Amino acid sequence: MKRFLIVGGGKGGTVLLKTLLQMDQDRVKVIGVVDVNGQAPAVLKAKEYGIPVSQVVSDFIKKEPEVVLEATGRPDVYHHLCKVKKEGTLVVSGEMANLFMQLIKEKEQWFEAWRRRQLELDAIVNSTHDGMIAVNRKGRITLFNRAAKRLIGMDESRAMGKSVTGVLPDLRLDRVLNTGQPELNVSLELSNGKKIVTNREPVTDRKGNVIGAVAVFRDITEVTTLARQVTDLKSMKSQLSSIIDSSDDAISVVDTEGRGVLINPAYTRLTGLAPSDVIGKPADTDISEGESMHMKVLKTGKPVRGVHMKVGPHRKDVVVNAAPITADGKLKGSVAIIHDMSEIKELYGELERVRRIIRTLEAKYTFDDIIGESGQMKTALAEARRGAHTRATILLRGESGTGKELFAHAIHNASNRKYNQFVRVNCASLPEHLLESELFGYVEGAFTGARRGGKKGFFEEANEGTIFLDEIGELSPSTQAKLLRVLQEKEVTRVGGTKPIPIDVRVIAATNVDLEKAMQEKRFREDLYYRLNVLPIYIPPLRKRVEDLYPLSLHLVKKFNQEYGRYVTRIHPEAIRVLEAYSWPGNVRELENVLGRAMIHMQYDEREIRKDHLLPLQPVPDFFIPADEPDSSGIKKLSEVVSRAERTHILRMYREADGNKTETARKLGISVRNLYYKLEKYGIEKP
Repeated sequence: MKRFLIVGGGKGGTVLLKTLLQMDQDRVKVIGVVDVNGQAPAVLKAKEYGIPVSQVVSDFIKKEPEVVLEATGRPDVYHHLCKVKKEGTLVVSGEMANLFMQLIKEKEQWFEAWRRRQLELDAIVNSTHDGMIAVNRKGRITLFNRAAKRLIGMDESRAMGKSVTGVLPDLRLDRVLNTGQPELNVSLELSNGKKIVTNREPVTDRKGNVIGAVAVFRDITEVTTLARQVTDLKSMKSQLSSIIDSSDDAISVVDTEGRGVLINPAYTRLTGLAPSDVIGKPADTDISEGESMHMKVLKTGKPVRGVHMKVGPHRKDVVVNAAPITADGKLKGSVAIIHDMSEIKELYGELERVRRIIRTLEAKYTFDDIIGESGQMKTALAEARRGAHTRATILLRGESGTGKELFAHAIHNASNRKYNQFVRVNCASLPEHLLESELFGYVEGAFTGARRGGKKGFFEEANEGTIFLDEIGELSPSTQAKLLRVLQEKEVTRVGGTKPIPIDVRVIAATNVDLEKAMQEKRFREDLYYRLNVLPIYIPPLRKRVEDLYPLSLHLVKKFNQEYGRYVTRIHPEAIRVLEAYSWPGNVRELENVLGRAMIHMQYDEREIRKDHLLPLQPVPDFFIPADEPDSSGIKKLSEVVSRAERTHILRMYREADGNKTETARKLGISVRNLYYKLEKYGIEKP
């Protein structure tokens, strides 16, 4: 067992730890993880699995690990490890360790793929009714399927690895090995009395050297018995027809000249062709697309399998297996088994439906993920829900960080396009010279470096789905003109191309730019503005919906609990007052940062965010002026006056309702949950 020590708990160390944990634990053991940061990802991961951790490497060097994986990427750390390691310990740099792990992972993936392929091949070989036996170049048996065991009456353990001449001399596979020539449709009688027909083929390498042979055989004891009883062609045809007609597989038979002599009812059901359409006609009469496999069999004398083609007037998709018909060693015609592909196509349809469901995961959020009890937020949500059920273009307006992308996700997931693609495009993040080709695609040779065959643009990728154009106000005038044409004509023309491509795309645009001012300054096209502004939705900034701040903060705390491994359940009223007094220029995104920093500064056993956990917010909010005291100018702040008035009014309504919270909330026109928060905030107890 190899003993590993990981030095560095960052991204690289985490990858190395996960890879080692996935390997055989009888061969690999991680004795420890070292990082100066006790909260590094690999350190936390090691604790989950009970692996020792430390901030100094000396704690583990004395345990004499066999391999030390340096994952910090710092040369000085690597050189230090080389100096302090014990004799016989190998120190591997992060780059080399990652390379080794990647190679191991790829090897395991290739091996797993090979193993699955072998299982598939074994299942196929053992599911056939035909006996199959294969030998290597030394004549030793390497394949002996279940049908062979049944037909020959010999257990697999007695045959595998043995010489075929000693176990089954009747098969004469040694002759095929020596001559390198196939022997097709040869009838044999086995030692158990069963008669078989067999095809024996040599197996060659790329240079044409014979490296083995395979025999495929079928029990023809009953057929041989019938053949002895049937002496003329007419009675033989009658017998075969009754067998063929009872089959659920579509069967077609032609004579040596390639003219139809027999079809069964299953063939008519599949192709829609009656006997009069096929019998006596050329072999390719029933083919809508492809070449005749009957004629190929008659020319080569060899069977063909798994050929896709279309047959009949309805161009049915089928797979054809055809084989020669021989009697007394002479070719008498060809028989084909035709399989309907409808079931397989149905399975493909199911697969496509699953893919469409998976694609909805690209739009991660729904309206349930949007927190808002304020009047303005309720109005925005109501508009968005109504707009989701229409085809109208939606323009999301609001400051940066207010949640415009959440609204776009939710609208898509509430629409009838939710099972189709949701494509997000940040118009400000793509360079101008790339934006047009990314939005509309390009044809092969459109510019230097263009991909062979061209490339779909974002609009084509979003066909029948939704495209979300964020920062729409940052588009250049030329791109605005082309976007306007797409919205008007509902078609795109790739860069360098001339052929318009029709599309069906729902457009959701978003901006924090004053588009009306941009139009006055000629930076935004007026006609595009009216195309986008069909259903505008204004998302209010956080400072205008302060009543949402408490429930929104609790929602974010739950999210950070999962990310940071904390168990915070409460926010102290003083901390809430600090947050409410701030103007939040960065909106919800800034609130996330503030709460995230606060939780990072908390102890692991703390359950409540207090005011001292919050870093000072700039500018300093008015709340920090002590209550009931004027500022240096002797004038009270507006926030104090508003808070006092609000507390007085709530207390009066609460007393008038005799402490009934539901009635108090109704009189105040707020939710009961909001009332509970305000009672706690102002320290109001039941009268």
